[in-house]
Amino acid sequence: MHATSSEAGATQSSLLRGFFANFMGHAPLWYKQSILFALVLNPFVLLVFGPFVLGWVLILEFIGTLAMALKCHPLPPGGLLVLEAVMLGMVGPETSKLLMDEVTGNLPVILLLIFMVPAVAMMKELLIFVFTKMLVGIKSKTLLSLTFILMGAVLSAWLDALTVTAVIITIASGFYHIYHKVASQGGGGNHDHDVANDMHIHEMHQADLEQFRGFLRNVAMHGAVGTAIGGVLTLVGEPQNIIIGNKMGWDFVTFFVVMAPATLPAFVCGILTCLLLERFHLFGYGVTLPASVRTIMENHVALERARATSQEHARLIVQALAACCMVLGLATHIVEVGFVGLGVLLFVASMNGHTEEHKLNHAFAESMSFTTIVVVFFVLVAIIHAQHLFAPVIGFVLAQEGDSQLAWMYIANGLLSAISDNVFVALTYITELKTACDAGSLTPEACTKLAVAINTGTNLPSVATPNGQAAFLFLLMSPLASLIRLSYWRMCVMAFPYTIALSLSGLFGVMVLL
Repeated sequence: MHATSSEAGATQSSLLRGFFANFMGHAPLWYKQSILFALVLNPFVLLVFGPFVLGWVLILEFIGTLAMALKCHPLPPGGLLVLEAVMLGMVGPETSKLLMDEVTGNLPVILLLIFMVPAVAMMKELLIFVFTKMLVGIKSKTLLSLTFILMGAVLSAWLDALTVTAVIITIASGFYHIYHKVASQGGGGNHDHDVANDMHIHEMHQADLEQFRGFLRNVAMHGAVGTAIGGVLTLVGEPQNIIIGNKMGWDFVTFFVVMAPATLPAFVCGILTCLLLERFHLFGYGVTLPASVRTIMENHVALERARATSQEHARLIVQALAACCMVLGLATHIVEVGFVGLGVLLFVASMNGHTEEHKLNHAFAESMSFTTIVVVFFVLVAIIHAQHLFAPVIGFVLAQEGDSQLAWMYIANGLLSAISDNVFVALTYITELKTACDAGSLTPEACTKLAVAINTGTNLPSVATPNGQAAFLFLLMSPLASLIRLSYWRMCVMAFPYTIALSLSGLFGVMVLL
């Protein structure tokens, strides 16, 4: 009997170890313990300090899961923390309605991710074809970096920043795949080559691979920052721009003209910052393309040209037509962005013969995990809204007067957007501002200046963190981030000089040039 009890105890202990080993998979032991500690701690924080304090604790915990993205995808730990908060009643008595309101209010973003990202993936051949030639043709790293930041800026002023980021991710992933496959021993002929596995990388390519990762981090970050400095310029550049423009009654031209004193200096400062970072090799920038990688890319271009068939030419033509239709549809905003993506997806899939289920599944694979974590993030935003976490800051800003109020409006929007969703922050502040304007508490001139402060505040300083900009978060959550070792903290460090330059130039424009 005693032996049987011992065996039962050993079995239970072994089973518990199995549960713990499965929990968060291969994440570091201390991280697993931290998540478990947070899950146990949160109910006590709610009981002792109340929902307001727990709300801020939850925000910090969620940011922590983003910071560990390369070690463990933030969806499981972040999702558990938010799920627990919902079960603890953090959303309020009308939980279902508030959650649905938050999700349905952001349905255009969700549809964009579900359909537009796979549509861009369907055009991978064209993007790699065009940008590999550009990579080979432009010898200067500074000029190449300038090209990417300008491309991100110009496209984001007319299109959607997430779509532009999807293009950047597709391009960089394609470059990496080409080199990694050649650099792997025996990988050149393997169609199922695993780019996440460095076990077969030849020793002579190890140093070049690390340098190439640094090069791709530079390109990706310049392009992502470009989406911010371009997106702030126009009415259609960012979702919050449309919200602010509609509240203030501004059309496309009016929005651009009113915002120009604050947004154009930021645009120029962003470009100058790019040039300085590359020239002086600061904050991880200035990494050049290794000569061996350039040779491989040149050989790839020559090989692709030599063995191209009429069928491949036809696929490129179809993708080029689809790209033109996508740009036209996004620029004119004839329908929601997600539906433009769906149309492009259907056209390319049918014309290029992507009719096998595994090909379609592969196109959707990269977007679905990010879509899911975005929905989790929207639930967190619903908690912020329900618990009025930003109310003290909003009240403080609106209590200020004159230039002081203008400065604090910009600073508060920047700080809150850096830790939360900038669309939510913009909607909160512009609603309060419109109410004050309609009540006659502020002059029309003051209302206009404060609206500019809200727009620039939510767009420019928010580049400080991946959670501040949807495009940055998309880049962090993409498979590319793990391939090129682009962690949350590395993104923050690389974004830091841009954050300082854009924040100060935006504040100067708001306070001096308006």
